[in-house]
Amino acid sequence: MPNKIFWKITAPVILPSIISGWLLAFTLSLDDLVVASFTTGPGANTLPIVVFSKVRLGLSPEVNALSSIIMLFVVIAAIIFYFVNRSNVQK
Repeated sequence: MPNKIFWKITAPVILPSIISGWLLAFTLSLDDLVVASFTTGPGANTLPIVVFSKVRLGLSPEVNALSSIIMLFVVIAAIIFYFVNRSNVQK
């Protein structure tokens, strides 16, 4: 019974907060190049370090493709959330 209550009541209420927190954390992680460079071990490359090293050498098609994929993901997520939210309001 508590499991059913969680999935029917609590999860739909907190889902927008969880998703927005994840998107904010992802956006801020792309900006924290200094922290990523200090905390990575030898041989480990995080996304901010790879993007910075590619941009430093000049824009390449790989950086453009990565930016396009991230932008496409954000647009698709925004459209999905719009339609889900719109259908919840109409009920």
